[in-house]
Amino acid sequence: MHNFLPVAYFEGQFCDFSDAKISIATHALHYGTGAFGGLRGIPDPAGSGRILLFRLDRHCQRLSTSARLLNYDLPADKIRAVIEDFVRKNSPDKSFYIRPFVYTSDLGISPRLHNVEKSFFVYGLELGDYLSPEGVTCRISSWYRQEDRSLPLRGKISGAYITSSLAKTEAVESGFDESILMNSQGKVSEASGMNVFIVRHGKLITPGYEQDILEGITRDSILTVARNLGIEVVERPVDKSELLIADEVFLSGTAAKITPVRKVESYNLPTSRPVTDRLREKLTAITEGRDDDYKDWVFAIDLG
Repeated sequence: MHNFLPVAYFEGQFCDFSDAKISIATHALHYGTGAFGGLRGIPDPAGSGRILLFRLDRHCQRLSTSARLLNYDLPADKIRAVIEDFVRKNSPDKSFYIRPFVYTSDLGISPRLHNVEKSFFVYGLELGDYLSPEGVTCRISSWYRQEDRSLPLRGKISGAYITSSLAKTEAVESGFDESILMNSQGKVSEASGMNVFIVRHGKLITPGYEQDILEGITRDSILTVARNLGIEVVERPVDKSELLIADEVFLSGTAAKITPVRKVESYNLPTSRPVTDRLREKLTAITEGRDDDYKDWVFAIDLG
């Protein structure tokens, strides 16, 4: 049961969440011609009365880029302004998640991106831990990650998430928490909605963009933090067998944050995770506004 925030932004204005409804004939509902973002917000733990949003500018820019892939010109600064007002109108008092969504809002049956109306909405919900912070079990999915030559993977296109949905359900119904998808070349790509990292011999390793992964904002943050901590970072193809013998494996994403992997298929992974723990502690401090070195990553909204 989700606790949705009471106010949404829909069709150019703010309204009650329960009143934000679309027609069953909406183009995006039929063809997956939408794109979404997702960012977390928390009440300032310091008790300032402000709301802290992690990397707001980067999230708005990525959604604007995704909109361009749908032939929709939606400036990042407009997205940001709406999100700021959205937070003020809801004034959440618990950790929450914001879901902005761009989509073809026309009513029709022709799959196209030209000469079709587009729109943009925002809603939110209270959200604690999306995955267990103690760690998850993963299986290798029988479904493969799409290729950028058939679907624009640089954007969070809603239609692409049918594969994620299939992989997630397959994993859960076979006794696992999460799924890891390979790409068409047989290399590790990403989880159902998260990027994948492994640690081997003290090095932090993750698939590069050429492995058909999403350009994750949490992923980018982890790479930056790791380099600044003096951890060697390598972006390269990762084999399935490396997951099974890695010293550490973790997933990253806005919802998942940094989630350790306890087991891949039938292989139990080490319970000591020094690199994962160090990065998770650092990222938590940053998102809570307790690290001055990364203060530019945290956008504070004054509710007063």
